[in-house]
Amino acid sequence: MTEITRVPLQPIAKGSLGKIWLGVVAVALAAGGVAYAALPPQVHVKTLTAGSGESPTVADVVLINYKGTLPDGKVFDQAQQVPMALNEVIPGFSKALVKMQRGGKYDVEIPAKLAYGDKAVGQIPANTDLNFQIELLDFKSRAEIEQQQRMMQQLQQMQMQGGGAPGAGVPGGIPGGAAIPGGAAMPGAEGPAR
Repeated sequence: MTEITRVPLQPIAKGSLGKIWLGVVAVALAAGGVAYAALPPQVHVKTLTAGSGESPTVADVVLINYKGTLPDGKVFDQAQQVPMALNEVIPGFSKALVKMQRGGKYDVEIPAKLAYGDKAVGQIPANTDLNFQIELLDFKSRAEIEQQQRMMQQLQQMQMQGGGAPGAGVPGGIPGGAAIPGGAAMPGAEGPAR
């Protein structure tokens, strides 16, 4: 048979229990701080005017009004009725737009790591967080846009064959007359394009 040896536990000294709990709390806070520091950078989207319906996907092309500012408030880019393919802009811009709804207006904060990172672009210094005011006017899938382009080309061909002036009476498609041949027109190099 086996013998059991009993080891008597010593009582905890007065005040030591509080020190043990303080140590546990300190370790938990330190672990939480390390976990927070390891989180990937986040895009912050604040709704100014709520939109409605579905949100675009990264594969869609959006039509937006936007104004981009630096942390000091200086405007580095702005445009109206701009079509953009979400898979062709800086990561933070597409992450923000997929959280929006048609007709909504939003304030967006993009950390430098999700913008241009350590590269200076135009008026934007390296390692700079960006702020945007964005109004999502509309969005369509790339397939829908390509189908509209094919239809417009067919209309133009029919008009040319019928003796009409080339392009006469053909609807502009996207407001502002911006065409999207094979991809979205992008704002200037200082905007949210890559």
